[in-house]
Amino acid sequence: MEDLPIIQKTYDLIKWYVPILHRLPRDYRFTLGDRMITGLYSLLEDLVQARYSHDKLNRLKAINSSLDILRYQTRLLLDFELVQPRRYEYASGLINTIGTDLPSKAPSPDSAISSSLTENSD
Repeated sequence: MEDLPIIQKTYDLIKWYVPILHRLPRDYRFTLGDRMITGLYSLLEDLVQARYSHDKLNRLKAINSSLDILRYQTRLLLDFELVQPRRYEYASGLINTIGTDLPSKAPSPDSAISSSLTENSD
C-alpha cells in the first residue's frame, strides 16, 4: 500500500529528527525533546487516522495546530542554541512542507488532498 505524500513526509521528518532530539543535553532531552518526539508521533498517527475518517477536514485542522506547536518548539531549539542553524532551517523546511500539504479550508472537489485522502479509505 502506497502512503500519501504528507504521511511519507511526516515519516521522513520523524526518521531524521528523533535521533537529533535523543542527543539533546539531559536538561532538554527529557522535557522539550520528549514533548517534541511525542508530538511528532502523534502527528503521524493523526494523519493516518484522518486518512480513514469521515470528518477529514476537522481532523486536518486540528493537525495544523499541532504542526504550529512543533514549529515553535523547533525555534526554541535554535534559540537555546541546541541545534545548528542549518539543522533548524532543514527541520523548518520539512515542517513547512508538511503544513502546505494540509488544507486550511474545505477542499474543492478536484483538490489533490481531497482526492488523495479519500483514496484507499475502504
